[in-house]
Amino acid sequence: MPKKWIPLESNPEVITEFASRIGLDTSKWAFHDVFGLDDELLAMVPQPVLAMLLLFPITAESEKADKEADASKPADVAPASDLYYMKQTIGNACGTIAMLHSIGNNTEKLELAPDSFLTKFFAATQPMTPVERGAYLEQPPEDAPDIEEAHQAAGEKGDTAPPPAEEDVNLHFIAFVEHNGELWELDGRRAGPINHGKTQPDTFLADVARVTKDFIARTNSLQFN
Repeated sequence: MPKKWIPLESNPEVITEFASRIGLDTSKWAFHDVFGLDDELLAMVPQPVLAMLLLFPITAESEKADKEADASKPADVAPASDLYYMKQTIGNACGTIAMLHSIGNNTEKLELAPDSFLTKFFAATQPMTPVERGAYLEQPPEDAPDIEEAHQAAGEKGDTAPPPAEEDVNLHFIAFVEHNGELWELDGRRAGPINHGKTQPDTFLADVARVTKDFIARTNSLQFN
């Protein structure tokens, strides 16, 4: 049976501490709350923004929309080979995978500790396929760094007690990143990365807000973070 971890809380302090533990220099970069999708609330987010994590409810409506979108995606449409994307094979690991997507597509801008999990993981998995990356995270080789302990420690922190690992959780993390002037949605449960059109650093946050509003409309829920 596939592994299942306890889920992460949507808490920027917890995720920042987790990222620091595995090698991100959080004296310069950190995760922050986005308090709303209106312009004045987006303006409160510290700049520059390199990525955004979105936690949303998995509903019957969202699952139907995702399946239809994946089925209609042309087989010959592929993202750039240097867009870092991995499949999710571990239950409740979506928060960690969203964090890895956000960091993995910004390694040239971020400072990662030389001997850290992040540096070693991205070096080892860069040549791999998305499926191979997911398998490597779930079952790392004996001499490879393992993130599971750090994830479990982060999952036990936050303002609420985490549910048991075996419990089915209907909330899901994804990441949005800018890559080569385009806005990409990275979700390890989907068939592949989803392109949401043109973006640039100074419009990235507003562009993600626009896509998030579409998420809210198709899930028929306001349980977002």
